[in-house]
Order: sequence, then structure tokens, then C-alpha cells
Amino acid sequence: MTAVLVAVAAVLFLAAACTLVRIVRGPSMLDRAMALDVLLAVIMAGLGASAVADGDTWVLPTLLALSLVAFVGSVAVARFLTHRVPAPDDPDRGADA
Repeated sequence: MTAVLVAVAAVLFLAAACTLVRIVRGPSMLDRAMALDVLLAVIMAGLGASAVADGDTWVLPTLLALSLVAFVGSVAVARFLTHRVPAPDDPDRGADA
């Protein structure tokens, strides 16, 4: 069981490190927001693995609150980015504009 926990911790650490690189490098706000959602999912997976390993159920309310924060944050960023009016020379501007 210990080897499995070490492997899970290593994979989650690698995923979190890659996600942090994407948050720092960008290149757009949408990439950063998506990476932040992935980082929250990695944190929730780590908390879940910790709860399974220890046999504790105290983590369940925390996981529920984190999932709610992640969902509301995703919806807020999506609404913000869809109502943004791009500048005429914006490279992210679609062909339909």
C-alpha cells in the first residue's frame, strides 16, 4: 500500500508542477483559468488519496467546498471572457467579428 501511495503522490506532484508552469507561462487568460481548475482538481485528488490512506472522512466537506469553488470560478471566468469586447487588432478575435 505504501508503494501505491508514493506513486500516487509522485504523479500528483508532477501534475501540479506542470500545471503551475502553465499558470505562469499563459499565454492567455483562458489558459491560466483552465490551469487553475486543473490545479484545484489535483489538490482535491491529493486530499481524496490522503483520506483513503488514513481512513478519515473529515475531508469530504472540504472536497465538496473545493469543488463548488472550482465550478463557480470556472463559470465566472467563462462569463467574463465571453462578454469581453476584443480590440480590432486582437489576435484572439474570431473570424466572425
